[in-house]
Amino acid sequence: MFSTIHEAFSLHWPWLLLVLPLPALVRWLSHAAEQREQAALFFPPLGALLNARGDNKHTLKKTDHAPLWLWLVWCLLVLACARPQWHGEPVGIATSGRDLLLVVDISGSMETPDMKINGEQVQRIDVVKKVVGDFVKQRSGDRVGLVLFGSQAYLQTPLTFDRNTLVQQLNEAQLGFAGERTAIGDGIALSVKRLQDREQKSRVMILLTDGANTAGTLSPLQGADLATSMGIKVYTIGMGADVMERQSFFGTQRINPSAELDEETLTAIASQTGGSYFRARSTEELQGIYQMLDQLEPVAGDEETLRPVSEWFYWPLAAALLLSFAAAIITTLRDTPFLKRTN
Repeated sequence: MFSTIHEAFSLHWPWLLLVLPLPALVRWLSHAAEQREQAALFFPPLGALLNARGDNKHTLKKTDHAPLWLWLVWCLLVLACARPQWHGEPVGIATSGRDLLLVVDISGSMETPDMKINGEQVQRIDVVKKVVGDFVKQRSGDRVGLVLFGSQAYLQTPLTFDRNTLVQQLNEAQLGFAGERTAIGDGIALSVKRLQDREQKSRVMILLTDGANTAGTLSPLQGADLATSMGIKVYTIGMGADVMERQSFFGTQRINPSAELDEETLTAIASQTGGSYFRARSTEELQGIYQMLDQLEPVAGDEETLRPVSEWFYWPLAAALLLSFAAAIITTLRDTPFLKRTN
């Protein structure tokens, strides 16, 4: 039983316990210095004279030892600084060995309201958040990351098993935050940088955009070259309806909101890297695409074991605080003139 407790309980910084005797050392050195000073005098101190006369009324109060509560507070504070931790039972995490990076367009054009959710007209980004969020929740065992791009590309969520956090950060993404234009090449390049140190057979990128490359340092095909050199497979998705009705002064007009979508380049990126290109004209088509992507054959990997760690430093810290308050209250009440007269 003791060995089980010892394995479950640990101190993150156990070396801090070495400072526990520090107050005793300081007190001993101080006491030794006082004795040397008293030995140099030719007359006894006033306290000794008063004690010799038996005058208890004027006896100087002096304790040779600090109160027990002071020592206990010190020990509790040192223990809290050492960060006690409790390790839970080992939990197995099934891993497929795949590192999946989602690359999502958040340029200004993603606000186009040409999609529907439950019959209600919504913006493209709203559909992406719903469909991609559902897709991520199903990726149990995969490391999933999120790269967002507009005029610039940035990493929103590093590769992680924490799918809930990724979904939350996807839902918090704001259109135009990375600029109004579209840097597809830079989005691919940044994703390659984040995947290059991972196992080669497990690296997959899913790129979603609704336009053509209009910004950035690298072109989309240059980004594809980088992905190919690293053995990263890229699946591309072109999003946007073919027809959208718009009310104007001249009545209802039918327009193509996806006229700027560069399907040729997206197809070339997927073909060059060994992936596939998909066209999503509606919410249902986008859901079907991610369902197909969900069927990608995973790379077998060993099960990883995780022991959840709970921090316990707040227990000794709280005990030290309560003990200090209690001692302060007791000392205050004891020194109250009314209580002294009563005694």
